[in-house]
Formats: sequence, C-alpha cells, structure tokens
Amino acid sequence: MKSLFTGRFEGYSVDHFKKDLLSGIIVGIVAIPLAMSFAIASGVKPEYGIYTACIAGILISLFGGSKFQIGGPTGAFVPILLGIVLSYGYENLLIAGLMAGVLLCLMGLFKLGTLIKFIPRPVTIGFTAGIAVIIFTGQIANFLGLTNITRHEYFISNMKELFVHIGTINYYSIFIAIICLVIILLTPKFFPKVPGALVGIVVSTLVATFFFSGQVATIATAYGQIPNTLPKFSIPEITLERLQLLIGPAFVIAILGGIESLLSAVVADGMTNTKHNSNRELVGQGIANIITPLFGGIPATGAIARTATNIKTGAATPMSGIIHGVFVLVTLLLLAPFASHIPLASMAPVLMVVAWNMSEQKHFAHIVKAKSGDSLVLIITFLLTVFASLTIAVEVGLGLAIVLFAKRMSEKLVVDKVLPDHTKKNGKVQPYVVNQKHDCPQISIYTIEGPLFFGAAQTFEETLLHSMQEQPSVLILRMGKVPFMDSTGESYFSNIVENFTKRGGKVFVTGIQEDLKAALMRNGLYAQIGQDHFFEHTGEAINRALTHLDMNKCLGCKHFAFHECADFSSDRHGKDSDN
Repeated sequence: MKSLFTGRFEGYSVDHFKKDLLSGIIVGIVAIPLAMSFAIASGVKPEYGIYTACIAGILISLFGGSKFQIGGPTGAFVPILLGIVLSYGYENLLIAGLMAGVLLCLMGLFKLGTLIKFIPRPVTIGFTAGIAVIIFTGQIANFLGLTNITRHEYFISNMKELFVHIGTINYYSIFIAIICLVIILLTPKFFPKVPGALVGIVVSTLVATFFFSGQVATIATAYGQIPNTLPKFSIPEITLERLQLLIGPAFVIAILGGIESLLSAVVADGMTNTKHNSNRELVGQGIANIITPLFGGIPATGAIARTATNIKTGAATPMSGIIHGVFVLVTLLLLAPFASHIPLASMAPVLMVVAWNMSEQKHFAHIVKAKSGDSLVLIITFLLTVFASLTIAVEVGLGLAIVLFAKRMSEKLVVDKVLPDHTKKNGKVQPYVVNQKHDCPQISIYTIEGPLFFGAAQTFEETLLHSMQEQPSVLILRMGKVPFMDSTGESYFSNIVENFTKRGGKVFVTGIQEDLKAALMRNGLYAQIGQDHFFEHTGEAINRALTHLDMNKCLGCKHFAFHECADFSSDRHGKDSDN
C-alpha cells in the first residue's frame, strides 16, 4: 500500500497548495451539475452522482497513476448504467460496480494497462459517438417537458416513447431549457473561466422558481429532496447468483472504465508533458469503484473534460483532485435543499452539450470519408452501440478490427523468387532477375519479408509448394526480414520442411533474426532443419547448395543462374573431374 503513495506529494509546498486549492474548487464547481446530470440520465437519484464525484474523485487522485486525473461519473457510462438499472435494479448496479472495481484492480496488478491502449481508434470513436447519440436523445423528453415517459433500455423503444407522448409538450420547460442552453453556449465566449453549465443551471432555476413555480418538473418533484447528509455506508447483499448474473455488465463497466481513464490520462500527459503509470491508474480506478458503491455511488472513471479543466486552472499535484472531492461534499451538505429546486429542463441542455462535445464529429467524419476498412469498423460499432448495446458493439467492433488487421498484415507478406544479379558488382539477389529462361532448375531461392502468422501462412505455403512441384534439389529461404512467426506459421513452415526433405531435398535458411531463431529452437524446427543448414549470408548458402547439384542435369543447361553454371553446363567440368 505504501508504494501507492510513493512520489505523490514529495516536495509539496504552500505554493503547490494554493494552486491545487484554486483548481480543485473550480473543478468541483464544474463537477456538481455534471454529477447530478449523469446520475439522473443513468436512471438513479442525483445525490448518487454527487456521492460518486466526492468519494471516487478523492480515491482516484490518491491511488491513481496520473497526477492530474479527475475521477467521477461520466457520460460514457450512461447507457450501460441505465440498462443495468432497468434490467437488474439499483442495488445490482452497486454490485456490478464493485465487481468492476475488482476487475480493474486485477487488470492493473497483471499489468494489462498497456493492452487497453491497443484498442483501435475507430472502435473507440464509434462507441463514443453512439453513446453521445443515446445521451442526447435521452434528454429530449426533459427538454420538451414531456410527461408519463417510461425509460427503456433500447434506443428504438425510447424514440417510440417520445412520439407517443409528443402531445404532452410543456412550453414552460422548453423556455427554461433554451435559457440554460443559450447561457451554456455564450458564457465561454464572454467569461472563459466561468463554468457555463453552473451559470446556466443557476439562472434558469431562478427564472423557473420566481416566474413559473409549479409549472415545470424539478429534481424534487421527480426524485424527492436531495438529502444534505453524509452518504451512508452499506454493504449490498452479494450472492453467487447475483455475481453470475452481473459478471457480463461488470466486465463491460471495467473495460470501458479502463479505456476512458487511460485516454484521459494520455490527454493529461499531452497537456503537461508528463507520463502516467497505466497499471497504477487501473488499480486506483479499481479501488475507487470498490469503495464508492458501499456509499451508494455509481461507477466512476477518469473524466477528460474535468481533467483538462484541472490542468488549465493550474493544478500542481493530485491534491487538487482531493480538494475537488471535498468541495463537492461540503457543497452537498450546505446547498442540497436549494439543488432540489433545479428543473429537469435545466439539466437537459447540460447533458446535450456534453454529448455534442464527446461525439468527436470531426474525427468521425474524417474516418468515414476515408472509405476504408476503418470506416466500416467505425460505422458498424456506432450503429450497434445505438441500436443494440455497447457490449455487442465493442465485441463486434474489436472482432472486425482484428480481421482487418490480419488482412492488412497478410498483404504485407512478400514471398519472391530471386537469383543473383550478375550485371551488378555486388551480385545481390533480386526478384526481377528470375524469368522463364533464367531460373535454376535445381536451386530455388526465396526472399520472405513480413510476419509469418495465421493470416499470411497459407500464402507462404502455396508459393513454396509451387516451387516444390518443380522438384529442385535445394530450397534456400532468405528470412532476415521475418520479424516473428506464430503457431500457425510454425505449422505451415514445418509442413514445407517435412514435405521437401521427404522428396530428398535440402532446406537452407539464411539471415534469420535471433528472436525467431530462439523460437525455432523451442518448437523443434531448428533441429528439424539442421543446425548446419542455417547461414548468416545468402552467398554461403548458395556455395553449399552448389555442392549438392546433380551435374548430369547441369550439362547443356543454358539458364546460367550462377557464375559457376558456365563450367557446370559444359563438358569441361566433366573432363576436369575425370582427370
């Protein structure tokens, strides 16, 4: 446990505290309306979002791997958490969050932080844009003031619900929502350092309270009064049946939480020229998500926008994140009764703007316009996120990305038949030298470039099998540019060697890299080929191959693939050997 704090606050000074205090308070002001909004959008009471911002925010700053990370509830979790609440209930959401915390800790302890970074960009943009659509459309009902709306897990059902109840529009709600939206959009232009969401909520709430009291739905009328008390500690009832039921949702929460927290940490690194510890960050996120549900909080992760705000306002250490959490808690205790009067119509524009900002529309359009395999992965991931579920979207998106990667890598494999170019002084082997009239019938030389893995192994085998049909005596494989070989590649390579040697031929390998050589030793291929059949240079292999020629086949040959061929094809070599 001690190592978790190592280096976190070394050399901490009063000057550092002043910077952290200012940034922590500002981020806390930004976090409060977002925490309530994300909680409501996730189908739970607003105070649960505040508990999350407070507890998870403090713990992520204490134990995480980024100096500037701000943790709390985020928009990315909204569709997942809403689906869990609708399908399993709030208490099961707490258990799923706790399980996700355990999974995140295990991911960090087993150093899987670097693997999460390899999730392709089209997949992350696809599901992020899909989540943005779900959040945005999910707030239309509150923006329009529709009543008797039932929340559903799936997008199409929610859209049908809007059309069915479109006749219940409340024009007071629309007016309040527009006031809040305009203030959110204009505040950054005139007052860049003032959080527009907070100003918009305060102003629109005051307008609704003094001019339209009782005409618009508020947090209090929809969810009851927000308690101005400390969150209560409670352990949810955990059973084996519940654990089995929730392992799927917990895994999705853990994966998405890991992805978003590490993306946020990378953004922070770029803004501050620092380097985060990805595995430690996962452990910190895990600890936060294990403890937060015990106080009624929902799953949390690193928040990119709040982390960026933390940096821009001068944060010096993780203390700013701790101060942010404490500020949120103090605000809850002092101002909760006033927050209960916030109209739901005021919360809708906050989430709509968040959805627009997280949609990454420029990157989305750029990838789609490319009309490549990445475009297909992006569109399918996006559509599945919106119309099916995030779980299916990520699974299918990753599957397609892997297939696309395998296809691209297989195209990188080059297998060329080569011969020495005698027109050049160095006499290097080149593919353009080989033609029907210039190709040794007894020695086949191939240059292999690229990885020998499952996507490319068949191409490798087919090319060499064609060579074996010509029945050469020696097969020379130039493998200096083969970086690795997987088990499928090993299997195909072994088949080639076995089939060729059964016919009485010999396989020589040149220029092999040390890592690949070690792999061949482990799987037995090195011994199968023979230690004396491995050469550092192609010239050495050719010289050895020439000693295995059938001189009778050389007589009269006009291919002259090698310098020695002129002697071998004439009677002179035969006469010299008789003397």
